[in-house]
Amino acid sequence: MKYKIVNINDTGVRSVLIIYTGGTFGMIQDASGSLAPFNFGKVVDRVPELRQLDIKLTVISFPKPIDSSNIGIQDWKDMSYIIEENYAQYDAFVILHGTDTMAYSASMLSYMLEGLNKPIIFTGAQMPIGSIRSDARENLIAALEIASAHNNGNPIISEVCVYFNYLLLRGSRSQKLRSSTFAAFESENYPVLAEAGIEIEFNYAALKPHDENAQLNVINNLDANVTILKIFPGITEHSVKSILSDPQIKGVVLESFGSGNTMNFDWFIDCLIKAIEGGKIILNVSQCIGGEVEQGRYETSKKLNEIGVLSGGDITTEAAVTKMMFLLGSVEDVNEVKKKLTYSLAGEMDMMEE
Repeated sequence: MKYKIVNINDTGVRSVLIIYTGGTFGMIQDASGSLAPFNFGKVVDRVPELRQLDIKLTVISFPKPIDSSNIGIQDWKDMSYIIEENYAQYDAFVILHGTDTMAYSASMLSYMLEGLNKPIIFTGAQMPIGSIRSDARENLIAALEIASAHNNGNPIISEVCVYFNYLLLRGSRSQKLRSSTFAAFESENYPVLAEAGIEIEFNYAALKPHDENAQLNVINNLDANVTILKIFPGITEHSVKSILSDPQIKGVVLESFGSGNTMNFDWFIDCLIKAIEGGKIILNVSQCIGGEVEQGRYETSKKLNEIGVLSGGDITTEAAVTKMMFLLGSVEDVNEVKKKLTYSLAGEMDMMEE
């Protein structure tokens, strides 16, 4: 794949590589009034403030901008490849990405970039950069400032994050909750990492500690044979069976009610048992935005423990789906996959690390 590379600022103490994948951020209106991608190498024409930052800036663009609704495994591999190839040359990376699937991408890269000790900041916009009221400029400038922030020579951020609307969130904890306001993202089960006001206030207690001896190891063996089973009142046996009986599916994220509860109908439990006996891994996550799965707390979830459904604790659906893809692709032993699903790999869940 041929990437477009443009240097937009050659002076500065820190160096940041901006990776432009596509999304609303880089759209402008064409002659007909329709939104179309523009040459992102000329971003400084739209955001002249970039020249005022004391940061060496380079933009690398995907050959063809991707609508984030079309993001998939190969795109995650491409992002990780760019980071791996340029890791020694730059102090930090900012990834411009469509908002719809940003939480999925941020979660996946959190797993793929093992040993990361530099900032990877995802950001984007709800309104195109060509719009007068666009949030693109503020999001980009603040993301760059955060990415280049350092303390005693070390970066303050050493993990994958999402920056949006004045808030910095852990990537593997983020979720897009709104489509009609600038406050699109939240992290209900983990504190905000930083807040950009007049000054950028970092929540040091919530940050991943910097490890200057860590060595980046990119793991890009992923398996897409994962699905979501979201239960709801009135769901039929036929619907559940059609999902759980698919021979290609290896992992199922079960979106349950409240703190991990499901219906305890015999046919439903039997479907789960047959799927597990057939080799499928089932991970229980809550449909609620905040809170966590507590299997066994109520009678309706007690049976799930007994039959081998795994508890996802307070993990998000986005982090759960990508974690399954990551582990099923990179870990051969099924029992090891199950074990790793229940503890934190990249700060995605509030459970003991191995």
